[in-house]
Amino acid sequence: MSEISSKYNPQSIEKKWYNFWLDNKCFHSEPDAREPYTVVIPPPNVTGVLHMGHMLNNTIQDVLVRRARMIGKNACWVPGTDHASIATEAKVVAKLKETGISKKDLTREEFLSHAWQWKEKHGGIILEQLKKLGASCDWDRTRFTMEKALYESVIEVFVDLYNKGLIYRGVRMVNWDPKAQTALSDEEVIFKEQKSHLYVLKYMIDGTDGEYIEVATTRPETIMGDTAVCVNPNDKRYTHLRGRRVIVPVVNRVVDIIFDEYVDMDFGTGALKITPAHDINDYNLGIKHKLDSINIFNDDATLNENGLQYRGLDRFECRKQIVKDLEAAGLISKIEDYVNKIGCSERTDAVIEPKLSLQWFLKMEDLSKPALEVVMNDQIKFYPSKFKNMYRHWMENVKDWCISRQLWWGQQIPAYYLSNREFVVAKTKEEAFEIAKEKYPDIVKTIDDLTQDEDVLDTWFSSWLWPVSVFDGIRYPRNREIEYYYPTNDLITAPEIIFFWVARMIIAGLEYRKQIPFRAVYFTGIVRDKLGRKMSKSLGNSPDPVKLIEQYGADGVRMGMLMASPAGNDLPFDESYCEQGRNFANKIWNAMRLIKGWTITDAAQLQTSAIAVKWINEKFNSVITEVDDDFCKYRLSEALMKIYKFIWDDFCSWYLEIIKPEYGKPIDRTTYISTLNIFSNVMQILHPFMPFLTEEVWHLLDARKDNETIMLSQMPKAKDYSQTLLDDFTLMQDIIIAVRSIRNEKNISPKVTLPLFIKGEKANDFVDKYGDIILKLANVNKPAATSKTIDEAATKLIGHFELFILLGDNINKEEEKKKIMEEIAYLEGFMASVSKKLNNENFISKAPQSVVEGEKKKYADAQEKIKLLKTQL
Repeated sequence: MSEISSKYNPQSIEKKWYNFWLDNKCFHSEPDAREPYTVVIPPPNVTGVLHMGHMLNNTIQDVLVRRARMIGKNACWVPGTDHASIATEAKVVAKLKETGISKKDLTREEFLSHAWQWKEKHGGIILEQLKKLGASCDWDRTRFTMEKALYESVIEVFVDLYNKGLIYRGVRMVNWDPKAQTALSDEEVIFKEQKSHLYVLKYMIDGTDGEYIEVATTRPETIMGDTAVCVNPNDKRYTHLRGRRVIVPVVNRVVDIIFDEYVDMDFGTGALKITPAHDINDYNLGIKHKLDSINIFNDDATLNENGLQYRGLDRFECRKQIVKDLEAAGLISKIEDYVNKIGCSERTDAVIEPKLSLQWFLKMEDLSKPALEVVMNDQIKFYPSKFKNMYRHWMENVKDWCISRQLWWGQQIPAYYLSNREFVVAKTKEEAFEIAKEKYPDIVKTIDDLTQDEDVLDTWFSSWLWPVSVFDGIRYPRNREIEYYYPTNDLITAPEIIFFWVARMIIAGLEYRKQIPFRAVYFTGIVRDKLGRKMSKSLGNSPDPVKLIEQYGADGVRMGMLMASPAGNDLPFDESYCEQGRNFANKIWNAMRLIKGWTITDAAQLQTSAIAVKWINEKFNSVITEVDDDFCKYRLSEALMKIYKFIWDDFCSWYLEIIKPEYGKPIDRTTYISTLNIFSNVMQILHPFMPFLTEEVWHLLDARKDNETIMLSQMPKAKDYSQTLLDDFTLMQDIIIAVRSIRNEKNISPKVTLPLFIKGEKANDFVDKYGDIILKLANVNKPAATSKTIDEAATKLIGHFELFILLGDNINKEEEKKKIMEEIAYLEGFMASVSKKLNNENFISKAPQSVVEGEKKKYADAQEKIKLLKTQL
């Protein structure tokens, strides 16, 4: 005992054991004869630091991986980071700006050199933080989406899909991020509700004296790009305007009035300005009606030369100015408050600008069909399954994926342009040169006649290959590792990237391995604060996870995160959960110190201890059975709570109290060894949740071999157990609780010994078996069975037994009589109200039979209670 610290010190213990696991390669996996269990980490941004969402996600992954190891599987958890094109490039640009360097003044190679330097200095911080959490990743396998193997895999896939006719280049309306100055896919646009205005403008009808049509718009700054006004052909207000034209305000451009059922007659005035270059719906109408398209914005969303006198103004500054000018010209009828949803960049939060742009796209319709089928038929299972509907909706309405980004940090698109504006696609410039020479021998003479596309691929275009590319399965599809570890088992992720990542990985897996990439997807919830708000840096409501670990210990934080985190449901996080986790760790530590502090004797085992040992093992097997079932259903939070209750209630509050020797006396060796064994087993089932504490306690409970670790020990397997024994023990516990309850009600000291009699079928057998335990824990005389009702005793009905507890002079009889009379009066009133219902024919005829039976049971129960109370009286 002198060697065991009086307090659990997480910091020193966590460092000790994590280094031990690393030094002994406990996390490392190589293909062998065992069944593989594979998890690939959702790669965090290389720019990232640990936040609460990461904590939850990686704790769940670690629980599953550690458990897999302990049930004999060859667990491989692959870590890594994502190059995060937009976020990383923005940070590098900002860093350069601080030193007076502009990206515009650098060559691509110079900029990438700075980017790699930044990555080496700042990238990977989050992986080091995950180690503090206890993440048992195979760190030897750490991957990065821009490393050579993964980079080449992305290029190979691009070339393959292009050759299959699935990738094309064309001018389309895209989501333009004016801050990052790049195109985004639809999935990278977040719609936010915003208070705005609806401006009703006057468009003068050409060839009339002051006649006009009112047009409603939320974006008056785009009128310089107007090429038509559109109304619904069924709108009788405008039938007289067929064949007429209108004059666009400010620009004085004369444009047609067109008719199309797309227009909602009830929105605004029922007349819309059409700006094909800056609205996706207007763009589609423009194609249908062969309208001109006039781009009025630069890439940074300032007005270009088509913006006339507003050239150079930011779009929102232009809005303010043009509204003033329109008002001055008398061309605004009214301005109304309006709430609409504005698309914003998921990365920079900039308001998205719809823009016609020449981009690269991946055709998604045919690729998506097999990926939809494998989820809907449960070949890939979603936990919870409610997300299948969201997945189906997106997959059935999928659009082509814009995969090009106007950035330098990323996989450069392997398209090479010729002087005649043609291009060839190949893995390398050398391969492209050979193809180009053959196709265009008169134009291509040297390799320098080729110019590679400046754009890079969307970051998700590398992430979608992650389960395959981390095992180099694209470049070497028959290699030993991809054949062994793929498909992976479980993917733990957030529902907000179900389209960005989950769906696309399924598509890529089916396309390049002809197999699903994972068997199950566990969706975590959003971590929220006590007010229900999503935790974020901007709100300042998110605690620093590393500081939480320092304060409560990694195990305390892990437990705190999981206690309130059922799959797919949001986690209402409160630091008190971490405090509860720390208290639990202390409870286990103190239990271990108590046991290790006992002296041992070779005396015979007491009957009470023998019964307790038998019960705790049976109870343990019932818990393992339930926990195994919870893991099969991905109910990790529920599994943890069962283990928590077993340790806190069954093991500490009951078992140890039964077997604990009197102060200063020894414990028999049989009970002691049994206790160490069950404690060790309990640490094993708790280990995936609380790895550090369990490793330390497991080693302190018994002598272990060098390099032996709980994380590679065999997880206890459930054995058959006696439910009858468990039920009898629960009955005994309820009797003890009842006696304690009566003591509290009557203010009788726990030191006062009370006579206890038990009446009921097989009471003699029950008292013979459990009487000594009841005597010890309830401080009663040796309980006795009786066949008679005992007057002047407090009574309780527990199961099929009736208890009689003689209180003697320990209570005030007059006060007790008064309480009993009050309770009888209450119950009689309750019975009267129930009787009124049961005598009501309307209630009896209309209420479901189960409700009627429930009311009858309430009446009978109250009747029985009154009978007992009158007996007491």
